[in-house]
Amino acid sequence: MIDVSVKQDLREMAKRLQELRGSLDLDLKREMIANFEEKMSAPDFWDDNDRAQSIIAELNAVKSVVEQYEKFTGEQEDLQTMLELAEEEQDDSLEADLAQGVAKLVDDIAAFELQLLLNQPYDKLNAILELHPGAGGTESQDWAQMLYRMYTRWAEKHNFKVEVLDFQPGDEAGIKSVTMMIRGHNAYGYLKAEKGVHRLVRISPFDASGRRHTSFVSCDVVPEIVEDVDIEIRPEELKIDTYRSSGAGGQHINKTESAIRITHIPTGIVVACQTQRSQIQNRERAMMMLRSKLYERKIEEQQRELAEIRGEQSDIAWGSQIRSYVFHPYSMVKDHRTSVETGNVGAVMDGDLDPFIDGYLRSQIRQEA
Repeated sequence: MIDVSVKQDLREMAKRLQELRGSLDLDLKREMIANFEEKMSAPDFWDDNDRAQSIIAELNAVKSVVEQYEKFTGEQEDLQTMLELAEEEQDDSLEADLAQGVAKLVDDIAAFELQLLLNQPYDKLNAILELHPGAGGTESQDWAQMLYRMYTRWAEKHNFKVEVLDFQPGDEAGIKSVTMMIRGHNAYGYLKAEKGVHRLVRISPFDASGRRHTSFVSCDVVPEIVEDVDIEIRPEELKIDTYRSSGAGGQHINKTESAIRITHIPTGIVVACQTQRSQIQNRERAMMMLRSKLYERKIEEQQRELAEIRGEQSDIAWGSQIRSYVFHPYSMVKDHRTSVETGNVGAVMDGDLDPFIDGYLRSQIRQEA
């Protein structure tokens, strides 16, 4: 006898897919795909490389939505056929496979819906992620190195490309700071959930007495703003320093001072880039990062003003602690904004951040509702 809950889940799934079909406007998306493909077939398509890459990215994003929906529809129909066959043949041996297939498809559709909800103006853009250790020397710098690895693993699992823009190794271990570009559709939409202070509690491997230590690292995330935005940057407001490039672990050290560090004096914002061989290219990258940070700051100030007008208690301070990672005396990672938690610390440090990101994004949707 097939479990009643499995039948109910299948009915709800069919209903949800039908609702999604209406909201997605698949006919319009298929027209968009045809238009993009027509543009790509033009002889002069690659004359403007940036424009060509932008069109390809948009095409891939639209195709992904259509293909995923069609895949889900096909899987739902297959599961419905399996159900009917099991009931007709009275074959209970199919129940386990059916229940497993339904559970997986429910989770996949939920993730798909969340992806569709990333509809803020800059959610689809690449993300610039920075890690800065707090006070604590080697201990906090090692924690920054661990987070760097965690975000790199998360990006790899989502087929995002990671490019390290600036890397400052620690004196003994870890890193003093790192700036990384994470490229992929909706990279910023997902990673904006990680902005804030991350707290570690553990027995320090650098303490001969084996005492417990608490370390902090701030994570800043901004979208890569490549189009023209209304941000004025005056040359006299910039302090520009050059230094020799150094990669992770001291590799790829340049003999010339091609790396660039730019300080925006009015705001105190500092950006740096050392990945390009040319000082001019590094400067262009650094200025792009500065524009992105200044634009993000402008948006945050507007949000603060709106919150004050509405009388809302809004905490978007840079120093807010968002998550704790406890390695000792017990194992737990807990997000303080959503109360999402897990005891599988190893999986989290290996890049399993989706439950926390999912919880944050859904909490934002509920607040806006």
